[in-house]
Amino acid sequence: MSDTSSSPSSAATTPASSAVGSFSGSQRYIADESLLADVNAAVVLGRPLLVKGEPGTGKTMLASAVAEALGMPLRIWSIKSTTKAIDGLYHYDVVQRLNDARFGEGDTKDLRRYIRLGVLGQAFSAERQEVVLIDEIDKADLEFPNDLLRELDEMAFHIPELDETVRAKHRPILIITSNAEKELPDAFLRRCLFHFIAFPDKDRMRRIVDVHLPGLPERMLDVAFTKFYALRRQDGLRKKPSTSELVDWLTVLVRMGVSPEDVTARFPFAGVLLKQEQDLEAARRSPGTRG
Repeated sequence: MSDTSSSPSSAATTPASSAVGSFSGSQRYIADESLLADVNAAVVLGRPLLVKGEPGTGKTMLASAVAEALGMPLRIWSIKSTTKAIDGLYHYDVVQRLNDARFGEGDTKDLRRYIRLGVLGQAFSAERQEVVLIDEIDKADLEFPNDLLRELDEMAFHIPELDETVRAKHRPILIITSNAEKELPDAFLRRCLFHFIAFPDKDRMRRIVDVHLPGLPERMLDVAFTKFYALRRQDGLRKKPSTSELVDWLTVLVRMGVSPEDVTARFPFAGVLLKQEQDLEAARRSPGTRG
């Protein structure tokens, strides 16, 4: 933690306070022991946690669960292909300043009026510790992670227009997700703790499903899981169905009154699980998923 002055603060480079409670999951997020351990290690060390895994395995939901469990606000920075590192720090609205100068709106000499803090800037300036999710960092260009190295190391950034340095009052808990669409730079990886969320086995999947759809009949779960995991083992799928898609599929089956026998005999509502025409056709031809 550090003050807001421009002088270095020892707290800006030390781990987060040990007084922060530990993360043990939440009612709506079922995590295995290794993930719980890595989240808590990241909190203790004050380092970002980089989370990889298949789409739909709960990477994004993890940040919400951590914020909820620790009683902290959550800020989300959703990364796009056009996102630049500075977008998360601050934005200088030069267009608004030019318009104000043109039409005589307010004091255009006061540059502070035209500075808007981004997600990281807001978290640095917050009066209490927050959780920050940098979601799908691999969507940005290759230089994006490197452009954040100093800010993540020092928990500070400079605003040249104001000649001021913003230092974190409280070190945020940073969770960064990646779908592995691009390789991340080694210098960035060295600054992070890493966790790969493995796809849930049937036992953990049952616990996850029970959170979202409590009380499903065992027979329905058995036949749906058999078909779902057989589908995931099938070669040649462009995109394997995910946890979230399984929950959606079960929801549709139950609400549409599909019986376990129907699920066994055919492949109802396959489009909920599979999003590609080629995958749908392959699944319908496969003995393991036809029933």
